[in-house]
Amino acid sequence: MNINGIAAVVTGGASGLGEATARMLAGAGAKVSLFDMNEAAGEAVAKEIGGIFVKVNVADAASVAAGFKAARAAHGTERVLVNCAGIAPAERTVTREGKPHDAAKFAAVIGVNLIGTFHCAAESAAGMAASEPANDDGERGVIINTASVAAFDGQIGQIAYAASKAGVAGITLPMARDLSRSGIRVLTIAPGLFITPMLQGLPEEAQRSLGAQVPFPSRLGQPAEYAALARHMIENPMLNGETIRLDGAIRMAPK
Repeated sequence: MNINGIAAVVTGGASGLGEATARMLAGAGAKVSLFDMNEAAGEAVAKEIGGIFVKVNVADAASVAAGFKAARAAHGTERVLVNCAGIAPAERTVTREGKPHDAAKFAAVIGVNLIGTFHCAAESAAGMAASEPANDDGERGVIINTASVAAFDGQIGQIAYAASKAGVAGITLPMARDLSRSGIRVLTIAPGLFITPMLQGLPEEAQRSLGAQVPFPSRLGQPAEYAALARHMIENPMLNGETIRLDGAIRMAPK
């Protein structure tokens, strides 16, 4: 898929991995729509890259549908969707106080990370499938979802997060198979320890300690490195139905 001139949607585009991806796409010539709940940051990024911002709650199907309607009104049907929206509250199955994991918190994480990914992917796929092929391969679009190494190496306190990200990895192949007849590719990136707003809130010493756990390169990943893999996925037509770890060979310890 040639990025130049196409429309693209990035969820969680106001910061972190999503922001880096939105900037990459805009720099490559795409017309980018950012979906996020952070209006101030989203509007600022959209203005800088010449895109548009739409306040979207990915966990709500109606909000997602309205977001795509606005994005398509501005730029036409997207050829690329990158799902980066996510949350990561931590809680053990049984808390230190002896209470069971908060059920509402568990459901909220699944709602944003997994169901939100599904809402956006399904809504985008419907639009892509109705469009004309973009090239001689009959390709109509590319959907890239974001899992995590926690999908495979979930740590203590990550039961909800790990479950949600395992679900994202789990839908990759069947979704790719579902959409193959429409010429839509589906891929997932499973990042390791990356510099995101969540990690940026930690003390510098803690960030260095986390980076030292990565075999090579022994540092935290840069959001631009996530965006670089997303770009390759978009541009390489033989990549499909796969979840790729982007983690410097780290395998997370229990805690």
